[in-house]
Parts: sequence; structure tokens; C-alpha cells
Amino acid sequence: MTNLDNPKDHSTNNNSTSNDPKGNPEDHHPDKHQSISLDIEVLLHASEAPLTASSIRQYLSISTKELQLALEILQQRLDNGVLSLTETASGYRLQVADQYSALIQQVFPQRQQRLSQALLETLSVIAYKQPVTRSDIEYVRGVTLSSGILRQLFDKGWIIEEGYKDTLGRPALLHTTAQFLDAFGLTDLEQLPPMPDLAAVGSVSN
Repeated sequence: MTNLDNPKDHSTNNNSTSNDPKGNPEDHHPDKHQSISLDIEVLLHASEAPLTASSIRQYLSISTKELQLALEILQQRLDNGVLSLTETASGYRLQVADQYSALIQQVFPQRQQRLSQALLETLSVIAYKQPVTRSDIEYVRGVTLSSGILRQLFDKGWIIEEGYKDTLGRPALLHTTAQFLDAFGLTDLEQLPPMPDLAAVGSVSN
């Protein structure tokens, strides 16, 4: 796994060194790592929100290396099932694998979030061009932005106001949030796909 944070280690094995010809002792306990991976899976099932690497390490009193090995084992085990281990901006979580999305939408259509074209275009401008003002969004989209669209994005926790543009009226600057990244399964903004061509989509009424 990547992007593991590295706070102070609370585990044992502090006497091992990188020049140990036998390697790190943590690498030679597959049963221990298997057990840790099961504990992590339990915590992820029970948690209502993603868990960060540091919180998992603290809960289980394990090192960064132990966490990394256990997550690899967990991922391998999940490869044979219907769940996947996903890392988002807020931490790790379990979710139904992507190949089952169509089945879920077919059987439980009420669970599918329906986002309007105007909302998606507005969110795209903010995500790719941030920080932006309301006027910036209207310039890119070529249409007037309704307050209702921004309100929906604020209510979902996907955008925030942070700072002001140094122009006449000092309009608020809009940014996306970690909740936005979580909702779309991203760890950071660098994972965003290429920005869509809004001009090709055409003007859409709010």
C-alpha cells in the first residue's frame, strides 16, 4: 500500500537494524500478519468512516511495517471476494468491488445518487481550477450559476469557502474537501482524470 503516514512507532522490535543479514524480524511471522490483517478487516467493517493508517496502528499497537504487510495480506484475501480495500483522503475503507456496481444499481436504484449535469460541471470546475470564485465558475461554464447548485455541494460537504480573492468585492474562494475525495474514491487531487471539455457538453440550464 502507499501513502502510509509514519508517526512514532509504539511497537516492539526496536532493536532490529537495516544491516541485519537476517532482515527485519517482522518479515518472518506470516501467522502474526495474517492475524493482524483479520483485526484490520474487523475494524474497517465496524467503522462508519475510513480509518487512517496512524489510527489503525494505534488501535492495534503495531508498527508501520506490520501495518503494510497486513494490508497486503488483507488485499490478497479480498481479491477472492466481493469487497475491495480502498484508500481515500480520509483513510482506508472496505467497499463493494466496482464490478458489482451495475447489480447494486439494478436492485437498489434508490441508493444511487443522481447528480445533475449542472452540479457535475460546477464541481468539475472547482475541483480542477481551485481555488475559484463563483464568477470564475460562471465564466468557464458560460451560464449563470444558481445558488441551489452551490448549496447542494456545501450540504454534501464536498466544497468549502476558504480565503478571498484580492479583487473588487473580495469574493470567497471555493475549494473541494476531503469528503469530496472520499465520495469519489480518491486519495488526492492528482488522481483526478483529465478535465472534461465543458464546451463540448454545451450550456445546461440550472
